[in-house]
Amino acid sequence: MLYSGLRYLPASRMISSESLGFLKKLLDTPGPSGFESAPAKVWREHAKQFAKVTGDVSGNSLAEVNGNGKPTIMLAGHIDEIGVIISYVDDQGYGYIQPIGGWDPQVLVGQRMRFIGRKGDVFGVVGKKPIHLIKPDEREKAAKFTDIWVDFGAKTKKEAEEMLSVGDAGVIDSRTMEFPNGRIVSRSIDDRIGAFVVLEALRRYAAKPGAAKVVAVATTQEEIGYRGGGAGVCATSISPQMAIVVDVTFAIDHPGVEKKEYGEAAIEGGPVLTRGSVISPVVFNLLRKTAEERKIPFSLHAAGRETSTDADAIHIAREGVATGIVAVPNRYMHSPNELVSIQDIDHAAELIAETCKAVTAKTDFTAR
Repeated sequence: MLYSGLRYLPASRMISSESLGFLKKLLDTPGPSGFESAPAKVWREHAKQFAKVTGDVSGNSLAEVNGNGKPTIMLAGHIDEIGVIISYVDDQGYGYIQPIGGWDPQVLVGQRMRFIGRKGDVFGVVGKKPIHLIKPDEREKAAKFTDIWVDFGAKTKKEAEEMLSVGDAGVIDSRTMEFPNGRIVSRSIDDRIGAFVVLEALRRYAAKPGAAKVVAVATTQEEIGYRGGGAGVCATSISPQMAIVVDVTFAIDHPGVEKKEYGEAAIEGGPVLTRGSVISPVVFNLLRKTAEERKIPFSLHAAGRETSTDADAIHIAREGVATGIVAVPNRYMHSPNELVSIQDIDHAAELIAETCKAVTAKTDFTAR
């Protein structure tokens, strides 16, 4: 069921200017999978205002509220983004790169890049043979990573290696922009938005906590494989009875996409609740009931097998964790300019905070 229209639009709930400033800083801080320490530090500094904050050897950041409460709820949003890693520097000082996460190499051509060097940021541009020098029969072929390189302005390998090293990671050099109609654009919405939402939900929960202990986690390494990355580590160490994973999902409200194949998620349609084999019916019903009672718009997504999110690792941790997914509709995923609605972000945080308040020590997480 998809709620929409002004009838369901709350008049009072909005993300504060302070929280929005934190979100922009979080989105702009480079941190691809395995290199998340900089955005993780930004996240932890903000969390210290209202939660007990810790970290672990896997790079995860944890923020806890109501530490003596029961049961324990884990809120997980992964803080890594897709990026690239330098694999070779040639004699002329050009760098060659491999992907960190799932890339369409076409979007990299001609982009400015920002690398995390030992002495600070290093900038480069992605080069490719210009169209004038490409033979006609090759012009329509998609570029591969082996067809592109990064130009740092260096003249020699030695000069380039004084700035960078094989194994240094980078991201597209772009900054967050606010668009009309309460929309925000960034390269790292997948999934800094999830890391933001779980912390914003925790902040709201901390202002008026329920019975449960709630731990928000900015997890690591989700983009490099569906093995759980840092989420599996946290689910083992925290030992939650319930978990809510926050990620992005495809917004199906632009040209060229078939709703019959991908569903109805839309910008300003509210958070998307997943139903499927991995999802706990108990947690899903708690989320749906809360959304209906609070008049929070939402849509549904079906996942017959794995979800390709942190939920795949969390739900089988230890003796099993009752797990749900709240997703934010996202246009242009894995591109330099992903787009989401601030209204959807606000609704997702509100839904999660209120759902956590509804959980008590008597909540039975076994579907009977």
